[in-house]
Amino acid sequence: MAEAVLVDLFGLKLNSQKICHQTLLKTLNGIHGHHAPKAKFLCIMCCSNERDGEHDLCDWETGNGFSLFMRDFETVSNPSMAATLYAIKQKIDEKNLSHIKVIVPEHRKTFVKAFIDQLFTGVYDFEFEDLQVAWRESLLKPATEINEPTTHQLEEIQNEIETYLRSLPALKGALTIIRSPLIPDLFIHGFTTRTGGISYIPTLSSLNLFSSSKRRDPKVVVQENLRRLANAAGFNAEKFYRIKTDHANDVWVMGKKEPESYDGIVTNQRGVTITALGADCIPIVFADPVKTACGVAHSGWKGTLLGVAMATVNAMIAEYGCNLEDIIVVLGPSVGPCCFTLPRESATSFHNLHPSCVRQLDSLNPYVDIRKATRILLERGGILPQNIQDQKGDLDLCTSCHPDKFFSHVRDGLNFGTQIGFISIRE
Repeated sequence: MAEAVLVDLFGLKLNSQKICHQTLLKTLNGIHGHHAPKAKFLCIMCCSNERDGEHDLCDWETGNGFSLFMRDFETVSNPSMAATLYAIKQKIDEKNLSHIKVIVPEHRKTFVKAFIDQLFTGVYDFEFEDLQVAWRESLLKPATEINEPTTHQLEEIQNEIETYLRSLPALKGALTIIRSPLIPDLFIHGFTTRTGGISYIPTLSSLNLFSSSKRRDPKVVVQENLRRLANAAGFNAEKFYRIKTDHANDVWVMGKKEPESYDGIVTNQRGVTITALGADCIPIVFADPVKTACGVAHSGWKGTLLGVAMATVNAMIAEYGCNLEDIIVVLGPSVGPCCFTLPRESATSFHNLHPSCVRQLDSLNPYVDIRKATRILLERGGILPQNIQDQKGDLDLCTSCHPDKFFSHVRDGLNFGTQIGFISIRE
């Protein structure tokens, strides 16, 4: 059953012929009668431009009978298809709808679908139906017959979407990057907060930097957030690599064959930005200014116990000849022991590492400090204590306790946003 019904009248033009009005009203009446009892959102999308002396549906005076449907149909009118569909997506997301029927003229189906494929994710289920309007009345006047969009047309669609997204204002304040004074200017590095992007869904707003088929933020929105971050930080967004998280301790040495999944990356290539994701798990950055090498790691509680931080250090030593005393390690914002609990069996492993890593061990779900555990493991591995930064300023803030600054899986549930820790060697 469709929760939302979109009627595409973007290519429809109205003239003064009474029969045209009657044909359209009959079509809309049929759609309304079939879907209104069950659908939670009925929407007509159309273009706000005027061409050739004709008027779009949205400029049509309500005296023609269209006002009868306005109580149940919402009209979204913008100059571009990208702006129109993005506005509709926001309305759909506000209502938390996923099952969508698009009633579209047959010649526009693949064109509209190309926009939908860019702007929506696997969370949504789309069904398409042909809009049956009498062609002989000249209501629909396509400039050309569109079958499958050509490569050039797909590029134009992508460019239209990207141009529109670039025009959107930043949400929740300015883009902010947290940096560590331990890492020298040889490297571009930092940790993001949640401000300064365009993601509008509450748990993803606003600088969400990860898209998946289980979230409502599409790749094009995340890519625009990344573009804005790259401009602010000074790195090349075209040479940007994210960890493929498996909550384990595998490390990809850039330049060698890329594993299917890994929680660490190391490189000595200049101009390449490597990134660790985090939304309670710790994004960690590593820098060796002597050997000019760097690394990142994603350290959740499982990865912490498996030693992903030292695995990343050891990869830098093995591949680039780094020395332990030269490696700097900075832990990005993560969930604190105030908010993070584990079942007693798992928490016991942290207690065995060091008793100070666990509070209330006798409870069913003791509180666990993954940051302290990470520092302990790094120091035991030979990293100098003064070369580890895990406190001071915003780096020490609990992601779950600060919804104004950070995303948090613990706090926000499955549809959570993602911040990152990143580093690159300047070219």
